[in-house]
Amino acid sequence: MPRVVRRAAVPALVVSLLFGAATPGMAAPGNAAVPEAAAEQGRPELREAMQTFVDAGIAGMQLRVRDQRGEWVGSAGVRKLGETAEPPTNGRFRIGSNTKTFVATVVLQLVAEGKVGLDAPVAGYLPQFKLDEGITVRMLLQHTSGLFNYTGDYYKGKPMPGLPSTGQEWVDNRFHTYQPEELVRFALARGPLFTPGDDWNYSNTNYVLAALLIENVTGRSYAEEMQRRILRSPAGAPQQPRPLGLSGTEVPGTRTGISGPHSHGYYHYQDAGQPKTVDVTRQNPSLVFAAGDMISTTQDLQAFFSALMSGKLLPAPLLAEMRRPHPKSGFGLGVVQGTGPCGGTLYLHNGNTIGYGVLMYSTPDGSKTLIASLTGGNTEIDLVEQYPKALDKLLKAVFCGGQAAG
Repeated sequence: MPRVVRRAAVPALVVSLLFGAATPGMAAPGNAAVPEAAAEQGRPELREAMQTFVDAGIAGMQLRVRDQRGEWVGSAGVRKLGETAEPPTNGRFRIGSNTKTFVATVVLQLVAEGKVGLDAPVAGYLPQFKLDEGITVRMLLQHTSGLFNYTGDYYKGKPMPGLPSTGQEWVDNRFHTYQPEELVRFALARGPLFTPGDDWNYSNTNYVLAALLIENVTGRSYAEEMQRRILRSPAGAPQQPRPLGLSGTEVPGTRTGISGPHSHGYYHYQDAGQPKTVDVTRQNPSLVFAAGDMISTTQDLQAFFSALMSGKLLPAPLLAEMRRPHPKSGFGLGVVQGTGPCGGTLYLHNGNTIGYGVLMYSTPDGSKTLIASLTGGNTEIDLVEQYPKALDKLLKAVFCGGQAAG
């Protein structure tokens, strides 16, 4: 079983790309901020842990912890470079690959309804792509399909470039609109990395296909289906399944901005040997589509992940399928199983898109959760030593005070 301390964003590649690769106005009002007193009461170890991230080069951080002592929220660093205000504790942010947990949940709800077969060939639902008949729905959700990652891949020590997703090329193209079918066809043109089911390799292509499967099966867009099943149903819409009322979460489509209170995200990179820092708060998220395009808040992510882990969104057999880890990666179907810093099982899915990173952890019963948003700054982040140490310190502060359930 993998140690979650060593798998901050699942595979090492995703960790190394934090704030440096796309792995990828809102109609509803933002979530109400937690009273300042609640954020300030006790828990100095949490404030100290947040400051460790800031010292490592993170511009700003929001943190929400829920455990036997109640709910605690706080922030550290700055909302915007050059200013002194801390990030808003009710701020919205790009959640990157945490989007995949939402998408996997919707797919599994369709499995529960008998509309999708978990081990059925994906080609039967998406015939337009002429996919290998050996690729199943389960393989998409668990990253065992063998499909090339269209944002670029690194397999068996070999780097393989994809669509512009880093450096100056991404900066210059960050407002470009991509179509989901375009992303899939780009990946398919590169050929498979391995026979379906024979290995594991993280690929955004899997979740673009999963969202297109949702659309073909339901007749509604991925955004609409996410809205009605998990986020919040439109007025007068059927309430089954009952959504969670997540007013600060959205699927933005091609809209470039973040509505409501939010921190700015920055991309620090090298161009022709010269360091550059660009404010990338505004970007077109169509490059990452359902693999990493959603926007949320720590309050909404806490409500979602706690509900998922406690069995409120999926029947028990399918939640068990979601949690079952691949032996090589610890990755289940949209979540990762790992061991906490003081023992016990934790479930997680961390994510990033350029400028923003997210941590999402829970005990198996959903009673203890850690949700954090991180924004990139104007310095190089040490992802080999400093960042892992900061993460380990935070996880210990949250999950070692009372033994993580498992």
